[in-house]
Amino acid sequence: MNTTPLNNQIRDKSTTIKSMIILALLFFIFGLVSWVNTILIPYFQLTLQLSNFQSYLVTFAFYIAYLVMAVPSSFLLNKVGYKKGMMFGLWCMAVGALLFVPAAYWRIYQIFLLGLFLLGVGLAILQSAANPYVTIVGPIESAAKRMSIVGTGNKLAGVIANLIFAAVVIRESDRILMREIESGAYSGEALETALDTLIKGVITPYLILGIALFIFGIIVRYSVLPELDPSVVNKRSSEDEKSHKSIFQYPDLILGVVAMFFHVGTQMIALGTSIQYAGTMGESLAGPAKNIPSYTMFLTFIGYFIGIALIPKYLQQRNALLICASINLVLSALIITTSGTVHFLGLTTDISLWFLVMMGLPNALLYAGIWPLAIDGLGKYTNLGSAFLVMALSGSAIMPIIYNSFVEMNASLSPFAAMKQGYWILIPCFAYIVWYAACGYKIKSWTGK
Repeated sequence: MNTTPLNNQIRDKSTTIKSMIILALLFFIFGLVSWVNTILIPYFQLTLQLSNFQSYLVTFAFYIAYLVMAVPSSFLLNKVGYKKGMMFGLWCMAVGALLFVPAAYWRIYQIFLLGLFLLGVGLAILQSAANPYVTIVGPIESAAKRMSIVGTGNKLAGVIANLIFAAVVIRESDRILMREIESGAYSGEALETALDTLIKGVITPYLILGIALFIFGIIVRYSVLPELDPSVVNKRSSEDEKSHKSIFQYPDLILGVVAMFFHVGTQMIALGTSIQYAGTMGESLAGPAKNIPSYTMFLTFIGYFIGIALIPKYLQQRNALLICASINLVLSALIITTSGTVHFLGLTTDISLWFLVMMGLPNALLYAGIWPLAIDGLGKYTNLGSAFLVMALSGSAIMPIIYNSFVEMNASLSPFAAMKQGYWILIPCFAYIVWYAACGYKIKSWTGK
């Protein structure tokens, strides 16, 4: 385990606390921009009249940017430093948010996808900087606790993102209009006019968001955040650095990247399909079903506080990862195998929907557990290793499409049964994360030496 002392810049406790506050604000922005996608999927599916496949491209365009931009982001950060890199990331996000204005005005699906992609590019840069920053700004043993602290900002945004979107974008008159469109009350020119009216609701919120992101980029650039040298604060030993000539010689990192891919992919499946899954049970986006992702995010928010309280004083971060992955493995099995009608929070649904929602609680400590285990001791490869982990966030783009393929394979069944069978994909993903938490992270050499 890394015991190298931190550099002089971050020995000042006051500076560290201020840095954590700024990082928590950054993670809040991550959540605000990312988790609203869970309601954008059904919202765009209605207002842009998309097929199921086209609606999943909403998250694909956003998260595929992680795969495309993560490695270039690491080189950018090596060249300009963390703070300036974060500013560039926020500015890129600002451009993406501002593209929603012309996209909504003309109701052009492709411009929305471009805006989402640029939001993802900006987040890829920010994630490449912020996640390793949180990991190495203090002792590696308590990294999961720090990830949980800043993660509360991320998941708080996740709790309120859909509520804000629903309150600001979907007004009461819009809800009535949405129900009428869903019932087939409009067609032809009348339908086009109604859809134009609905989609323009996103213009003002995303215009404000774009301006705010640009200003916050300047604030971060000139903030008290210290510039860290990961080659100094996150190395194992000089012997390790001499023997490792490539990032691919760190099996614990590569295996961790796969675990991260499965984690974020399954998380997006649970969040991104929950409203549609409720829809197969007769619940509508115009009704209380729109709040389902917020319930999941609220549980994740609670999970972060549990992590802050327990890690590392009462629970090692690796054990927390093992326990939480095991819980989600059990919940996955319950989604597929159980059935029964439940009346809860104004919704009448199958009990399996609530097992899907409950995944939010253990999900809180999966990300916080995988990242420090995978990145520990990378030294000069810290930025590149972080980029690999950020690339794994593309699982949020790819896994829902794979899930949709499973659903379409069961198209002969009812929509409810087809979606339920699709959740089989969760089982091997969580089984792999359990294995990584149990022993995969210990593998330091591909030869087993």
